[in-house]
Amino acid sequence: MKTYIKRKTTISEKDNLIVVCNKKTNLKSYSLSKQEEKFIKSELKNTKEIVKINQYNRLLFIVCPKEDKDCNAHIENCRILGDKVGSQLEDSKSVLVIDTEDQPFITLSIAEGLALGNYTFTKHKTEANTNKLETIFMCKNSSGKDVDELQNIVDSVYLTRNLVNEPFSHLTATDLANQAKKAGKSSGFKTIVFNKKKIESLKMGGLLAVNKGSIDEPTFTIMEWKPKNAKNKKPMVLVGKGIVYDTGGLSLKPTANSMDLMKTDMGGAGTVIGAMNAISSNKLPVHIIALVPATDNRPSGNAYAPGDVIVMHDKTTVEVLNTDAEGRLVLADALSYAKKYNPDLVIDLATLTGAAAYSIGHYGIVSMHKDSEKDHSQLEETGNIVHERLAEFPFWSDYDELIKSDVADIKNLGGPAGGAITAGKFLAHFVDYPWIHLDIAGPTFIKAKYGYRGKGATGMGVRLLYNFVKNRY
Repeated sequence: MKTYIKRKTTISEKDNLIVVCNKKTNLKSYSLSKQEEKFIKSELKNTKEIVKINQYNRLLFIVCPKEDKDCNAHIENCRILGDKVGSQLEDSKSVLVIDTEDQPFITLSIAEGLALGNYTFTKHKTEANTNKLETIFMCKNSSGKDVDELQNIVDSVYLTRNLVNEPFSHLTATDLANQAKKAGKSSGFKTIVFNKKKIESLKMGGLLAVNKGSIDEPTFTIMEWKPKNAKNKKPMVLVGKGIVYDTGGLSLKPTANSMDLMKTDMGGAGTVIGAMNAISSNKLPVHIIALVPATDNRPSGNAYAPGDVIVMHDKTTVEVLNTDAEGRLVLADALSYAKKYNPDLVIDLATLTGAAAYSIGHYGIVSMHKDSEKDHSQLEETGNIVHERLAEFPFWSDYDELIKSDVADIKNLGGPAGGAITAGKFLAHFVDYPWIHLDIAGPTFIKAKYGYRGKGATGMGVRLLYNFVKNRY
């Protein structure tokens, strides 16, 4: 269900209200009884940040965010407060956010948290129990441009969450490509999809090897947003891992807490599609290309096997030690293909390793980079602003030794130590441009509600990429 975010210039007696204020704000214009005023003052004095008043014909929420010298922490707290108000709205279909302090960035953050926390995925339920909230109205202090931008960002996060939550039975590689086409048609970016025959002609040996065990054909999707007023001469390229389902192949995964969650292994692709949707919907003046290699990874009599040697798109030979280290193979073909665009920066996103998830949990994104110190620093700063934080891992040359092969140029597994890093080192072999690698295995899908990210697919990475692209040029 879509959550609408709109501007409103008038207040009616029946409007549910979120009044954003400080402890000194005069609240007499909100029809408060003396008893209600006394209660609010008492609660705020006790450091409560949300005070709920049922005024019979409407719900009134007094929201008084705690002051924080750390601006990023303050804004994140506002998002969290928005989500907390959402959980108390009962059956309300709409709410109006009022800014009494002329700080629209605070009300926008509260609305952002409220909208992101309002997401539900009920597509496959016969009796859907969706949240009742349909519309978030913003007071006149918020500009129409800011409100429209937030709407498009929220829609894009919802799109990514929908894709990642979708089971494999409803999202093959072809289905994923079609969803990218649909998003492009709606928001304005162009989409080209390569079929298996075209992929074979390009000799994408990694993608084709992983696909060997499947009954479904692979796809390679190219998305492009190139407005006439683009500020960059060279494009930025995004690459998203599109493994729509991962059994591990012949190196079969155990079922508990692994294979049952592997519909989410296309999280990188979903994030890239969502980011492209946000960028093009808001018409950012930036030339962006996104690549999504997609297939499932299944065992069969024809599946690729441990010990195989495959030839990649750039002619690198790879010894396959484990067919469950498949994501790096499909990404490598896309990364080498990206060279044709002469990009000024490439960022790949992938649910690549359990090692990344075990290292930092679902609280952030593991990052590595090559020849992109300044861009990585800016991306890290952006992550702190939108609270999609980066944890940079070491990328020392020592790790290169761990992916050397006795029978091929490199191998697809580096051993038990430093698994997230050796996966990154494998990818680095295929790049000759400024590059950032983001392993989103931890935060892409979570089993319990985590603030406004909810339960299930989080859409983590969409807001990070959008804001980075917006502010880079």
